[in-house]
Amino acid sequence: MNRPILRSAVFAVAVGSALGWSATLVAQWLKYPTAGVPRTADGKPNLSAPAPRGPDGKPDFSGIWLTDNASNTNCARPQDPESIVCGAELPMGKEGINMGASLPEGLPYQPWLAALVKERTAENAKTDPHVRCLPDTFLRAYSLPHLVKFVHTPRLLVMLNEMNAGYRQVFTDDRPLPEDPVPSWQGYSSGKWEGDTLVVNSIGFRDDLWIDWNGSVIMSGAKVQERLRRPDYGHLEIGVTVDDPKAYTRPWTVTLRQRLALNTELVDEICLENEQSAQRMK
Repeated sequence: MNRPILRSAVFAVAVGSALGWSATLVAQWLKYPTAGVPRTADGKPNLSAPAPRGPDGKPDFSGIWLTDNASNTNCARPQDPESIVCGAELPMGKEGINMGASLPEGLPYQPWLAALVKERTAENAKTDPHVRCLPDTFLRAYSLPHLVKFVHTPRLLVMLNEMNAGYRQVFTDDRPLPEDPVPSWQGYSSGKWEGDTLVVNSIGFRDDLWIDWNGSVIMSGAKVQERLRRPDYGHLEIGVTVDDPKAYTRPWTVTLRQRLALNTELVDEICLENEQSAQRMK
């Protein structure tokens, strides 16, 4: 069985595991050694080595990333840095289930959204667009059990999501954001450097874009700012601030931590291929 078919229902399987359901996922089959990995004296990958830098001297975010804040029980113990799986599955980030998991009082929902999230959670997210193979916005992609590849050049950061072969472009020339953008799944993103931190501002989203399994959303008027840092070779920190008065009573900020996936590569994972989750969740 090839990976695109196997992984078409990964999201539901991984969430089930995180919530205590019984589930098993076969590990990704494709293996290929990552070139240029810094190593310790005993030959193990040194994820704490200095972050690579591009020709402009800025940190290079290139690499394949997945969540470093796993909700899976068997991901709590130290992981083999050369493995992308936790036990028998890819990790699902805590924020992938509840984006406000790290906030003492949770996300500051407007009353209408609080009621909707309660309903969606009670229904086990049966109306989730992800289950119906629609695209995931980048806020959600960072915490899903899928790989995201960053391709970084001095003027452009491209994020390739193996799920549905999706992509996002972040222009790093600090260009003005469009005044009247056509609503989209990923929005429009412009970034600038503040020291070694890439500050990315995004607008122009569609309404009701799910950002977690509980059914939290951003709306078309949302403004999202990311502060991306690569503190060392093997880790990425993405501080996210969402300002969306229609959905939330105040702006909120979370940090989405990523770790480098070694010895692997993206493979088309087209959700509609052999998709059966939507029928089972009715």
